[in-house]
Amino acid sequence: MSDKTDARREALRQSLTDIAEKQIARSGLSSLKARTLASEAGCSVGAIYNVFEDLDGLIMDVNGRTFRRMGGDVRAALAAVPEATPQESLVAMSCAYLRFAAENEFLWRCLFDIRMSDDEAMPDWYRDALEALFALISEPLSRIFTQMETSDISLMTRALFSSVHGIVLLGLEDRISGVPREHIERMIELLLLNLTAQHSVS
Repeated sequence: MSDKTDARREALRQSLTDIAEKQIARSGLSSLKARTLASEAGCSVGAIYNVFEDLDGLIMDVNGRTFRRMGGDVRAALAAVPEATPQESLVAMSCAYLRFAAENEFLWRCLFDIRMSDDEAMPDWYRDALEALFALISEPLSRIFTQMETSDISLMTRALFSSVHGIVLLGLEDRISGVPREHIERMIELLLLNLTAQHSVS
């Protein structure tokens, strides 16, 4: 394949990802249609599948961008509180996660709404992005629960992420079991501070 062909394919890939990202951000994942994408990109429907194996591949590209943006926001929240205790670091990260979800709700939901078959391998970037996020959570947890085995810290990390994610999800959906959006940050703070209170370190 020539360099020019490669460049055209890459340009189309970027264009389709840009269009899909805007469409999902505006109207959600269910609004994404191949014909609409092709029309906006100025290509045939078939050209999409010359660049991506299927629409899920395109969605994963969009998710990659979302993950990187979300990770950047979480890291920025940590950088803003360099003298924070481990508990305060957990609260800062969780509130950054909440704000990102609230400000980019459809893109955030898309991270979890895409379905992968049991025999479909998780892309390396997706696994790496998850592990990087979990590593940010594990670090303060390991300073709080100093006697806990590494394997249990890993499980605690995932349990804590699941708990915060559930609060954010229910809060944004305004479910009965949720709370008003303006109280979600306080709810997260209460959960994290009380969970770690007996193991508090400075």
